[in-house]
Amino acid sequence: MKKLTILLLMVAMCLPMMAGVGDGDENATLDFASQYNPVQTGTISLGVTPDARAGAMGDVGAATEPDENSQYWNPAKYAFAYNRAGIAVNYTPWLRKIASGINLAYVSGYTKFGYDDNQAISASLRYFALGEVEAYNTDGQLMQVINPYEMAMDLGYSRMLSESFSMGVVMRYIHSEMTYLDADNEPANTWAADIAAYYTAYPQIGYNECQWAWGANLSNVGGKVSYDGQATSQFLPCNFRLGTSFTFPLDDYNLFSLNFDANKLLVPTFPQSWQFVGENGQVDQTAFEEAKQDYYDMSGIKGIIKSFNDAPGGQKEELHEINWGAGCEYTYDRRFFLRAGYHYEHELKGNRKFFTFGAGASFNVFHIDAGYVLSTAQTSALDQTLRVSLGFDLEGIRDIMGRGGRR
Repeated sequence: MKKLTILLLMVAMCLPMMAGVGDGDENATLDFASQYNPVQTGTISLGVTPDARAGAMGDVGAATEPDENSQYWNPAKYAFAYNRAGIAVNYTPWLRKIASGINLAYVSGYTKFGYDDNQAISASLRYFALGEVEAYNTDGQLMQVINPYEMAMDLGYSRMLSESFSMGVVMRYIHSEMTYLDADNEPANTWAADIAAYYTAYPQIGYNECQWAWGANLSNVGGKVSYDGQATSQFLPCNFRLGTSFTFPLDDYNLFSLNFDANKLLVPTFPQSWQFVGENGQVDQTAFEEAKQDYYDMSGIKGIIKSFNDAPGGQKEELHEINWGAGCEYTYDRRFFLRAGYHYEHELKGNRKFFTFGAGASFNVFHIDAGYVLSTAQTSALDQTLRVSLGFDLEGIRDIMGRGGRR
């Protein structure tokens, strides 16, 4: 058990290490620190990739082939799922380089119904545990040991609107427990919603029928979270994800897909003190405090609108807030899978840059996947992260049990 405070732990989760900044040049380091301005949100666990398949392809999933974990990436994909019902269990031991006991457990599933199975109901449960954390006072005395966690439960509905297009919506309840027993704070609770779209087509290239898909997901649109009775509040990690996927057959047994996602957090930038430096070189504390209070009072919807044009560095900095992932997947006989990818985030907006690798195997009624993260920054807390997923075809299990009962 590591002797960490909640504050240090959350900072470590939000702000990846700045490895190699300035290469020993003090002036370069100071200049970088003055520009380092990642978007800040509450309940950051909502942005953690939950499954091994997407995690092995650079964190992409807006337009990839539907699976049981589509609730997180694009719930509209469920309407095009091959199986009528499925469920997946996912586990990620998170930030192992910082502390033990931090992990993400995620369960997601769906069932299809309606005319020609053109509709689907889906649900998921996310539980992010931060392990045991020792809380100390300013004198270095141990006050208590707490077990902070964040949880989200959601329910979704998707429907095919044509033979090639579908849409989906999700409602989500969020609970964040980060409180001390003897402190003036309280758990945070709020609601959020997602809206998603998915389009797929089958172009003919030569003698091969390929699949080309597009997907979009606007997620975590809703309220804000506060731990101090609304004196201050934090935005949810509202995110707009846009992606495309292209799959082409190499022959009757081999498939290969290329996938790409781009993301932008629709959250305004927290005011920085250097923005309020006057002609005398001093920070105007009154203006700075007013700007912070305006930030805390801002609604989630207003924050989405402001997020497109509020970066201190102008549109150039707004473009820096877009992170992207690219990944590929090789499939043999729909049974064995190899995956690889890369994820990029600008160094001034978090500096999460990493390669990913993974593999999977599919059997009669279940499949297993594993994904691995290899960071390009040696001191990154995300380095050597392993994800494991286990998925089940519920319809296949029901058929097997039915045949067994008839015997």
